[in-house]
Amino acid sequence: MKKIISGKVREVYDLEDGRMVIVTTDRISAFDVILPTMITDKGKVLNALANFWFDYTKDIVKNHMISSDLKDMPAEFQKPEFEGRTILVKKLKMIPYEVIVRGYMFGSMYEAYKKGEPFLGHKFDKEYKQAEKLDEPIVTPSTKAAEGHDINVTLQYMKDDLGEELGTKIEQAALAIYKKCYEHAKANGIIIADTKFEFGLDENGDLVLGDEVLTPDSSRFWDASKYEVGGSPASYDKQFVRDWLKEHNLAGDPNIKEIPADVVAKTAAIYKECQTRICHK
Repeated sequence: MKKIISGKVREVYDLEDGRMVIVTTDRISAFDVILPTMITDKGKVLNALANFWFDYTKDIVKNHMISSDLKDMPAEFQKPEFEGRTILVKKLKMIPYEVIVRGYMFGSMYEAYKKGEPFLGHKFDKEYKQAEKLDEPIVTPSTKAAEGHDINVTLQYMKDDLGEELGTKIEQAALAIYKKCYEHAKANGIIIADTKFEFGLDENGDLVLGDEVLTPDSSRFWDASKYEVGGSPASYDKQFVRDWLKEHNLAGDPNIKEIPADVVAKTAAIYKECQTRICHK
């Protein structure tokens, strides 16, 4: 067994038998800096949400989950500190794209739209306000960069690179997952404005959903009760921490020493509320 990835949030161990163990920590990053203060139980919340969604969408596409029971894992992980934040998964040949599904006119897409420019191959004939729901969600992939920032590309670029058949299969799976999960979240007071998926291929060449899925770290979740078209809706994610960093001129500062306890507690509560709302059927 060897650790192969130590990311901003996750530690990944290769069991070298076609399986991996993924541990979701309480680390938080903002403005490309891993912050020095942990967010209490954030890893458990992200893990619970992803596990819920993997089970909820397994009728649409296979996923990499094998078990979340520590008893199924190597002895090194059968300790209290790994409980609730650790999963055993199938190792995949990962497809080098993040597959972003956007359901609302927001962010960089809205910036392009305001200038009258197409957004990654998508043109919009009707008029939209900021944060308005699109008639149909769209897929805008980005290439996964080993270093630096990912690069947004058109859907056709991904299809040309991977082949039309696989590219279309990915597009259809991403849209189907988004639509099904959108309805569940909306019924529980959360709007999934956009999200990103990662897919891989298993030993049979079948498409498999991997990494994490539909967490506040990989998605833009809005509080449906406070949602209004025309502004920037309140979100269930690390925006509270980001706002505090900006307010204190610490955004992107790698030398930040600590996040105050009240900011940690508020952020932890936001993540927990998201889990409470979503993780029931």
